Amino acid sequence: MVLINGYFHARPLTGIERYALEITRRLDALSRPGEIAIIVPGDLSPLPSYQNLSLIPYKKKIPHILWQMFYLQGFLLRHRQYQILDFGNTCLPLFPGIIFLHDIYCEVFPQDFTSLRDRLVRLYNRSQYRLITRRARQVATVSYFTRNQIAERFSVDPSRIKVIYSSHEHFNQVQPDYSVFDSFPALSKGSYYFSLGSYSKRKNLGWIIRHARAYPDRTFALSGTSIATTGVRELDGELPPNVILLGYLNDSQVKALMTECRAFILPSYYEGFGLTPLEALSCGAPTIVARAASLPEIFGDHAHYIDPYNTDIDLEALLAEPVESPLALLAKYSYDTSARMVYDMIKET
Repeated sequence: MVLINGYFHARPLTGIERYALEITRRLDALSRPGEIAIIVPGDLSPLPSYQNLSLIPYKKKIPHILWQMFYLQGFLLRHRQYQILDFGNTCLPLFPGIIFLHDIYCEVFPQDFTSLRDRLVRLYNRSQYRLITRRARQVATVSYFTRNQIAERFSVDPSRIKVIYSSHEHFNQVQPDYSVFDSFPALSKGSYYFSLGSYSKRKNLGWIIRHARAYPDRTFALSGTSIATTGVRELDGELPPNVILLGYLNDSQVKALMTECRAFILPSYYEGFGLTPLEALSCGAPTIVARAASLPEIFGDHAHYIDPYNTDIDLEALLAEPVESPLALLAKYSYDTSARMVYDMIKET
């Protein structure tokens, strides 16, 4: 019997947690009662609700690594009938199961990890990458770029790694909250460039800040939250007046900003998939992404591309260049299809 590690219910809703949540909801619809279980910290309020998945509230929420290593592994020691399914780049040493490895950022960009805390985070994550690639019964990831990178870096047969894409469909149910413009009166509808993501080095927000200095007549709005590691040095200095930090916004506020922006921009030099530009395309926003990592694979001819290391470009001229309609691209990605692939993988493993 498969046991889903449901700790993602206790974490902020970023790309990996969103993927885990949407796939798990669909596994609930695909599975029969008693076929799949999900374990979550028992003190969550409210507890998640599922129809067919067997919910196991267990212990309490503690830091993720400790919950994994002690609570979850201890539970599995006493309940050997379960095989773990983990969506979050982590593998239990004693109970390797079906593991999603979304990217190997810590392996590929060691130069981004400079502080002692950064280096410890990198050390832990690299140990997880090796554990996953050597011990997991089945490895899955979210792009062929990442699959090939994992295979090359860790000498894994690519056929051992299943590619199961993410999707934008959760955004279809979100109602835009246009009152966000009341909170940020400097944002005029249709005139600002919008970016969304964690304030992390790989998101390459320095590109936007440097570009904004060269184009003071254009407005750039950045939404996201700081993370404990690999912070963005440029955000610590004085920002040009045409860069507006919006902080954390909910989905409804984000959808309003995506719907009304001049264009969405993601200059990341490393992405395992790139969910936020897909969300932006689903809102009808012209979308600009870096020609780097998985982004050309995911977006093909449906987005405009920039060099993540060169800010010398006129974005207005770039937007004037034709791209393909996003309709075919949006139809390509489906949580239902991806969940069916995960379900088939469960049955085969």
